[in-house]
Amino acid sequence: GTSRQIPQTIIIGVRKGGTRALLEMLDIHPNIVVAATEVHFFDWDENYVKGIDWYRNLMPFSYGNQITIEKTPGYFTSPQAPGRIHDMNSSIKLLLILRDPTERVISDYTQVYYNRVESHKPVQLFEDIVIKNGVLNTKYKAIQRSLYDVHMEKWLKHFSLDQIHIVDGNTLIKDPLPELQKVERFLNLPSRIVSSNFYFNQTKGFYCIRSDGRERCLHESKGRPHPLVNSTVLEQLYSYFREHNAKFYRMVNHSFDWH
Repeated sequence: GTSRQIPQTIIIGVRKGGTRALLEMLDIHPNIVVAATEVHFFDWDENYVKGIDWYRNLMPFSYGNQITIEKTPGYFTSPQAPGRIHDMNSSIKLLLILRDPTERVISDYTQVYYNRVESHKPVQLFEDIVIKNGVLNTKYKAIQRSLYDVHMEKWLKHFSLDQIHIVDGNTLIKDPLPELQKVERFLNLPSRIVSSNFYFNQTKGFYCIRSDGRERCLHESKGRPHPLVNSTVLEQLYSYFREHNAKFYRMVNHSFDWH
């Protein structure tokens, strides 16, 4: 009685915002099934040309009462993704998880740094990438990805605000349940995720998941310690994002506790 369904909900981003944590936590819900990997269907042309049946075949099997969810953080910053998702399903519900944009930049750098170290490639200090000739390097991709207002504008051309639910990534890490309950309501699902589904792992410093009699934590690549960043550089980042954040708050009629 199961079949593969095109997702009724997509986690569209943002990279290093907590998309994996959100997906794993939603997977607790009996009415949700999740795609195992990031599909990159709507943002990579070489995948998009393979067609919707190729996309559907990458989805898990589900029952009629279950919602299929996939997550690809690259969608949020992709110029093509909003229109392509709208063409597939104009009434789809989208989940966007965001965190403080400066924290997100540092986390983005940290992931690339560790990947380069593991691949025995040369690495640069955060400050040497972010500051060029004494000024902020606003062309740095990690900074571009944190301009939430710029990217959101593209999504709001195709979807109404009530189709996009924003999850507070900073809150999800500190206290998962309230954020997940909001998602349950947004997706019109019965309330099934409870506080006993989470326990705080002192070693890792974040919440892990308990469901179906087993416990699991996010991959060791998650929650890596960030480098200590020069306070002057931090202030430059905070200052640069301030106006963009204010514009984003106005767009979504909601403000966040960001610098």
